[in-house]
Amino acid sequence: MKNTIKLLASVVAMTASVATAQAEEFRLGLITPPPHIWTKAAEAFGAELAEASGGEHSVSVFPARQLGNEAEMLQQLQTGALDMAFMTVAEVSNRAPDLGAFYAPYLANDITHAGRILRSETAKNLLAPLAGQVGAVGVGYGMAGLRQIVSRGEINSAKDLAGLKLRITPFEPILDFYNAIGAAPTPMPLPAVYDALANGQVDAIDMDAELIWVLKYYEHADTVVQTDHMMFPMVGLVSARVWAGMSEADRTMIGDLMAKHVDSTINSYIEREAGWLEQIEGTGTKYVKVGADFFGGAVDEWNGIWSEKATSLDALRAVAAETE
Repeated sequence: MKNTIKLLASVVAMTASVATAQAEEFRLGLITPPPHIWTKAAEAFGAELAEASGGEHSVSVFPARQLGNEAEMLQQLQTGALDMAFMTVAEVSNRAPDLGAFYAPYLANDITHAGRILRSETAKNLLAPLAGQVGAVGVGYGMAGLRQIVSRGEINSAKDLAGLKLRITPFEPILDFYNAIGAAPTPMPLPAVYDALANGQVDAIDMDAELIWVLKYYEHADTVVQTDHMMFPMVGLVSARVWAGMSEADRTMIGDLMAKHVDSTINSYIEREAGWLEQIEGTGTKYVKVGADFFGGAVDEWNGIWSEKATSLDALRAVAAETE
């Protein structure tokens, strides 16, 4: 009897130990500032995970590059030093070139169409190899708005962009695009952009409507060109090392909840993008709306380059045609 009691006590102690080991406070990094839609979605994910796990799991969100830039955070995901991130597909595409196909100029007709492309099975299938390619599990897509151009000078045609120092997010698809135009693409972290535009360190920037409006980049612009030339996807990532140590139940719970909240950003941009653009247009800054013909042969040049770099380009174009 005494041996039975000792055995039961031992089992209870082991069970408690396992439960404690499985409880986790996860760290999630982003480059976006605290008010940004991505940051808010990350916080909402953490709150729902805490509730769904009965308090066993929590998420500490580190916005505004507190844990480093995206390249540094991706390295931390690979080693398991960082648990999770909401990251631009741009950064991930530096290691997984097939994701670069999302940046095909005018792949999406508008913000709603961009959402349909990202929610397609073809897009979701591109997440499967990420654990092996980048050391992180991709659970789903979000996005920011379509890309626009803000310039300190007057812009009437793409020729006016030639030679301009134009701030970009540092990744190959957008670098190739602005090189084709003849601009001087200049990689720069987001926190440095406002001052760089104000003091002339850059002549123009490639940016989405939310940040043009919220961070008031238009204050130092002579021209805002609504080009809508590229979508800007985001992906929810979990370190492959951290994922491997989770129970199957936790993988399902965390994967489903993260996918839900990154996907919620798509709805946010669909609902709000037109309003931001209207507000920007109403500031009095010269506002020009253009289409693909504005960029002349640059679009075809980009397509020629990336048809060889990204095997997924044709498949995504087929999805785009099906979901118009």
